[in-house]
Amino acid sequence: MANSRMSKRQRAAKQRRKMILFAFEIIIILVMIMLLYLVMNKTSEGPKVTVIDTEKLAIPSQVQEMEEEGGTMHGYRNIALFGVDAKTDSQLFKDSRSDSTMIASINLDTGDIKLVSVYRDTYLNIGTDEYRKCNAAYSYGGAEQAVKMLNMNLDMNITDFVTVGYKGLSSVIDGLGGVYIDVDSEELKHINNYQVNVSNVLKCQYTPVTQIGYQLLNGVQATAYCRIRQTKGDDFQRAARQREVIQAIEDQAKKTDLATLTKVFNDCIGDIYTSLDSKDILDLLGVIADYSIVAEDGFPQPEYRGNANMGAKGACVIPTSLEDNVVWLHQFLFEDMEYTVTQSVREYSQKIESDTSKYLK
Repeated sequence: MANSRMSKRQRAAKQRRKMILFAFEIIIILVMIMLLYLVMNKTSEGPKVTVIDTEKLAIPSQVQEMEEEGGTMHGYRNIALFGVDAKTDSQLFKDSRSDSTMIASINLDTGDIKLVSVYRDTYLNIGTDEYRKCNAAYSYGGAEQAVKMLNMNLDMNITDFVTVGYKGLSSVIDGLGGVYIDVDSEELKHINNYQVNVSNVLKCQYTPVTQIGYQLLNGVQATAYCRIRQTKGDDFQRAARQREVIQAIEDQAKKTDLATLTKVFNDCIGDIYTSLDSKDILDLLGVIADYSIVAEDGFPQPEYRGNANMGAKGACVIPTSLEDNVVWLHQFLFEDMEYTVTQSVREYSQKIESDTSKYLK
């Protein structure tokens, strides 16, 4: 009996060590995502940490059961990643839209990470039974409502988040010595225009990108690359670029020594608003190579989405079947090939279809 108890304690300790390390990797990843106008003041106090009430996050009971041992979501940790259009420090917490939203899901046994972008204009229940573009949830209720929105619409169990500014994005890339990105001819037409905007926000100079191809981009250049929208694919392709830069950051971090990673962490940690505790993270940076981004995609899926101008609600991405999209999501993240959505998701799906059918061509 004593051996059994010790075994459980050892497993719990092992999982905690994995989660602390993953918290660092998520912080590094999230610094990549922030796309708009947040310029935060550096402090020595670490990240701006908050505790959100999990009872208010609308995690479906069916999903809670799937987290238990033997369930398809057991052994996974899911974290929401937000980039908001904040122009002041206070707007980091509320009153700004999440122009970039991702879910990072980690398999705690293997270290495999999967990323899913939730497109900012997706027409969803924003957590209050009001339906509009999902990026409004952060504006109305901050991270708590935005996480609730994801849990409600996607049958998820998210309890943690990180929100960052692109001051940190640029700093982390420069701290790692830049990232390697393949810039194509269409992207080259726009990247320097976006650099002008980024450099104005950060009050710094920029170096124009002058050629296409696989090349090393600095912090301002890579931040501008993340923001490119005026190419084929519009916002869908922009989200793909964000994921591409995240993967490039991961690649660069794995080639970087512990001392440099520690400095990068210390330099960017003050620019983060999160529910994750950074305690003990630095002790585990030496094993960052144990974690890998193995897959990435976007929500809703091309075969289950449309586009429509919905009058006062603007141009929206329509999940033509929210139910089918959620089934796909659980197959993608958790390899659950027999997933059945909750009754709530069925109701949201029917409401979305009712609201949008007249606008879809």
